[in-house]
Amino acid sequence: MPYVPVIGLEIHAQLKTATKIFCGCKTDFGAAANTQTCPVCLGLPGALPVLNRHAVDLAIRAGLALECTVHETSIFARKNYFYPDSPKGYQISQYERPLATGGRLQLSSGAVIGITRIHMEEDAGKSLHHGFADSDRHTRIDLNRSGTPLIEIVSEPDVRSAADAADYFSRMRDILVAIGVNDGNMEEGSLRCDANVSLRPNADAPFGTRTEIKNVNSFKYLEQAIEFEMARQAEVLDAGGTIHQETRLFDNATGRTESMRTKEDAHDYRYFPEPDLRPLVVSAAWIETERQAMPELPEARTARFVAAFGLSEYDAKQLVYVIPGGADYLELAVNAGGSAKANTNWILGEVRRKLKDAGREDMSACAVTPGALAELTHLTERDVISSTVAKDVFEKMWATGRGAKAIVEAEGLAQVGDTDALGAAVAEVLAANPDAVTQYRAGKTNAFGFLVGQAMKSMKGKANPKVINELLKAALDRL
Repeated sequence: MPYVPVIGLEIHAQLKTATKIFCGCKTDFGAAANTQTCPVCLGLPGALPVLNRHAVDLAIRAGLALECTVHETSIFARKNYFYPDSPKGYQISQYERPLATGGRLQLSSGAVIGITRIHMEEDAGKSLHHGFADSDRHTRIDLNRSGTPLIEIVSEPDVRSAADAADYFSRMRDILVAIGVNDGNMEEGSLRCDANVSLRPNADAPFGTRTEIKNVNSFKYLEQAIEFEMARQAEVLDAGGTIHQETRLFDNATGRTESMRTKEDAHDYRYFPEPDLRPLVVSAAWIETERQAMPELPEARTARFVAAFGLSEYDAKQLVYVIPGGADYLELAVNAGGSAKANTNWILGEVRRKLKDAGREDMSACAVTPGALAELTHLTERDVISSTVAKDVFEKMWATGRGAKAIVEAEGLAQVGDTDALGAAVAEVLAANPDAVTQYRAGKTNAFGFLVGQAMKSMKGKANPKVINELLKAALDRL
C-alpha cells in the first residue's frame, strides 16, 4: 500500500574556527593522530573548558541566516553516553535551552522546512577500524577531532521526499559556506547529515516509528539512503511487521542501510546543565554585530546578478552555487571596469576549462586576476583584438602573469581596422578563390563564410571581422 514519508534532518556543521570550542588546540584536518590534543579535549580530571567566542559568533550568524530567534541566554549541558572515541564519557552540548530556535528554509520546490533548533556542541574523536595490517584487528582512536566546534541544525519533520531532503542539505551547505560558518568539505567530515525516516498510511495518521540514518556526507547518498529506507520500511509494514526505533548506517557500495544499534531517546542521555560553564549570554548588540557582518545570502545574490548584471538565471546560479569563488571573482572583475556578461562568459568558458585541466575547481587557483580578465574583455569589446586573438592572449596571461594590454602591444596583436589594408586583402582573396566567388553568386551563402575565413587567415587573425565582412560583401556586390 502507499505510504506518506515523514523525514526530519539533523545537520552537523563544523564551525570554521582555527581552534576547538573549549580549548586552544588546532582544528586542522589531516594532522598525525592525537597530535592536536590537550588535557581539556582529552577529558583529563581537573581540566576546565573555556568557550571559544568566535565559535559563538559563527553560530549566531547561522541562526540569523536561517531566520531563527537567537536567544539571549542558552545553557550548555552534558549529554552522557559511553563510546570509545568520547574521552570524557559525555559530550558538552545544549539541550533544553539551545542558542537558537524557530527558523525556516525554503526549497527549490517552494516547500518551506521549519528549523526546530540550532545548538552548539563539541565533536567526538574518531574510531579507526581499517587501514592497518591484516594481523592488526584492533580499533584505534584518534582524538584530534575531539572538541571540534559544531552546530547541530535540527529540522521539523516537514520533508516529504528523498529529493527534497537532498535539496535541503544542498541549500543548507550553500548558505553555511556563503556566510563563512562552514567550509562545506563533506569528504573531510566537516558537514554531515542524519536523516530520521518514518512512514504513515496517510497524511492525517500519527507519525510512525522512525529510524535514524547516521552520518551521511553526500547529497546523492542521502537521497539514495532515504529512498532505500522508505522502501525497506514499506516492505516490513506490508508484511505485517513492526518498525523498530534504531540507528542505521548507509553503505554506498550496496545502496542499503544496515542496522547499527538501537536508537536512544533523550532521557537515555541523562542531560543535565554543564557545571563547568556559565550560561551563555548573547546581547542584542552582539547579535546586531553579526547581522551587520552577514554576507549576502546565495539566493539574494543570484537574484541581484540577474537583475543588476543582466545574467541568465542559469549563469548566475553557476557562479553563486557551482563554482567556488565564482561570484566573488565576477564582482571584482566588474568593479575593475569589466562587462558582467563578457566576464561571465570567460569564467564559465576558458577560465573553467583551465581550472579543470589543472585539476581544480575553485577560483582561488585562477592564474589570471579579475582585473586582468576585465582588461582582456575590455580590449575585445572595443574591437582592439578579435575573439580568436583574445584566446591566445589569455593563454599567455595564464602562463606568464602578464597583462592583456602589455601582451597585445609587445606582440603587435591589435586588430587592423584600416580599410585600405583590409580592402587589399579582400581583393587578393577574391582573386585567389574564383570558385567560391562563383558559388556565392549562384546563391550558396556558405561560400561567404569561407571567403571571410580566408581573408582573416591572410591577415593572421588580426583583421577586424566586422570591417572584413562589410568590405567583402561590398566587393562581391560589385562583381
